[in-house]
This record gives sequence, C-alpha cells and structure tokens, in this order.
Amino acid sequence: MREEHDVRLSGLTTMRVGGLAQRLVTVDTTDELVDAIRAVDDADEPLLVVGGGSNLVISDEGFAGSVVRIATGGITVESHDPQGVVTIRVAAGEVWDDVVVRSVAEGWSGIEALSGIPGCAGATPIQNVGAYGQEVAQTITAVRVWDRREQRVHTFDNADCRFTYRHSLFKAESRYVVLDVVFQLRLASLSAPVTYADLAHALGIEVGERVPLEDARAAVLDQRRQRGMVLDSTDHDTWSCGSFFTNPIMSANAYAELQSRAQTRLGDADRPVVVPRFDTPDGLVKTSAAWLIDRAGFGKGYGLPGPAALSTKHTLAVTNRGFATAGDVIALAHEIRDGVRDAFGVSLVNEPVLVGLSL
Repeated sequence: MREEHDVRLSGLTTMRVGGLAQRLVTVDTTDELVDAIRAVDDADEPLLVVGGGSNLVISDEGFAGSVVRIATGGITVESHDPQGVVTIRVAAGEVWDDVVVRSVAEGWSGIEALSGIPGCAGATPIQNVGAYGQEVAQTITAVRVWDRREQRVHTFDNADCRFTYRHSLFKAESRYVVLDVVFQLRLASLSAPVTYADLAHALGIEVGERVPLEDARAAVLDQRRQRGMVLDSTDHDTWSCGSFFTNPIMSANAYAELQSRAQTRLGDADRPVVVPRFDTPDGLVKTSAAWLIDRAGFGKGYGLPGPAALSTKHTLAVTNRGFATAGDVIALAHEIRDGVRDAFGVSLVNEPVLVGLSL
C-alpha cells in the first residue's frame, strides 16, 4: 500500500483532466483494498475509488478526501467442466484488455468483442461494459464486493447484479466496492456468434456466423481504432472517456414522436428521414446518440481547435485536445446535450461518472 498527497488526478484518467487528490492510496492486494476502504470509512472521509480512470471526469478542484486506486491483479482459472465451460476469477485491478488477450490466447470464447476497451476488470460489471454485440452481463456469473455499509465481503450472482444497458446495482449503490469478478466462458477456437452488423461486414461474414477468436479481436480493434477508441498517447482523439453519452432508450410512442420531429427538421416530402431504431426485448426502442448529435449540428471535430472538441473520428467522444480543463469538457458536453434536446426533444445522459461536476 502506497500513500501520497496532493497528486494530480488528471494523470489517473483517460480524459486527462482533474485537480489534486488530497490523499491517494494505491493498493496492490484485495486485503489492502478492504483495509484502505475501511480506514477511510472509519475516519468518515469522502471516498473516491479509481481503477483505470477511463470512465471518470474529475473536477478542476480535485477531490477533498481520500482516493483509493485499485492496482490489484490476477486471473485465476477456477474450473473447467466437461461441457467445455471455463470459469475464471479476475481481480478488480486487472487491466481489462489483458483479460481479453488471455482469453483469446487460451481459447476462451465470449468476451473477444470487448477487445480494446480501456480500464480495469472491476469496472466492467459496474457499467455493464459492452460493445459490438457483447456485454459483460452475458458472461459474468458472480461479482464479489466489499459492502461498506455492512462491513463485510458479499458475493452477488448475475441475477442479483441488476444488469441493464450500461448500468447495474453497483453503479446505483456507492456502498459496494468490487473486489473481483467471475466470468464463465466457452472453450472454443471460434468467437461467439457475431451479432453486430458492421463487425460482420468487416469480417466478410453474415450476422450470426462465427470466426476464429484472433480474427474477431483484430477486427474489433480495427473498428475501434477507426473511431479513435483505442488509447494512444499521441492521438488526442483518444484523450476521452470513449462514448460520452449513452444511446437513448424510449417507448415506441416516444420514438414515433422523435421520428416525426426528425422528418420535420431534416427531411421533406421527397426525402424521408429514418431515425436509427433498435428494438429491445422488453418492448422499448434504442436509438443512436451519435446520429442525434451529428444531425443536431455537432459533427466530427466540432469545437476544434479546442481546448475540448468532439473526436474527429466519432461524434460520441468528447475529447481533450491536450490542454482542456474539466470545465472545458463539461461546457462542450452541456452544449451538445442541450443542442440535441432542442433539436429532437431527447435528453442525452452522460456515460462517464462526473466527480465534483454536473451536467
């Protein structure tokens, strides 16, 4: 366990903004993590838990309390069964893409489409991380946490995690700190069925077909690089939290109203406008935040030369062009959110956690 004071938090996040941490504690083991959290809670101090920092925007004023940085590591194979299922336990601080690299190398199928996502494994159930037709809720069987209220370790089965689109019990409740995550994967040389149309097209296959794990990972990484979603210190398009807004989910009636409003704003009698529509199993409709942002007048690179601007590769990413403050990032996000609401009547919701900030 390492303790530091007055550490600039911008260095711990992929957005690269944020003021000073009054106190920063870095933990390398699960026992240290529990001890550090208990000490902060016993002292009745404000607590901020940081992993890979890929889903955080921290205020320029920093954090007046204790920041606990999780640097635990380890991937443990707990079981193989005759049906070709492998169960692995992953420490919260393990770099997520390293988990995917290991799974591809070992022939563990089920998370290959989640290649290249920054951050740590412990954050994946909190956000129910997903991309290219996969989300971790499909493979997580258990999440072990420290319950700050009851002061004990507790394990949640998948059904009790309340996974929904980019959300979970752990995002809704600050009382839980993830210690490790259990995944159940298939022993296979081929990927899970590819359900994302753009990825299938890039692979030259039909939706629903499978490909070698290595091919699936390579294609996903290529797709993410095209969108500026693979971290690169030399590329300011990747100085971001990835997608800043979640895709809106609404009722069928609300979608019909959105469609009508978009037709009035963007189309005419000879030019029909079709708002992207993805029906969900529970009867709701998901649409594209990127489409709404672009059609509201915020194209790729909006805001350049900076200090904050939309990525030149993807309209969903609010980026730091190298000298932005947290205030600059939030100002741009606020402008985009309000612009989309004014244009289409849809209020976008931020995906990253805002610390000391609000939209």
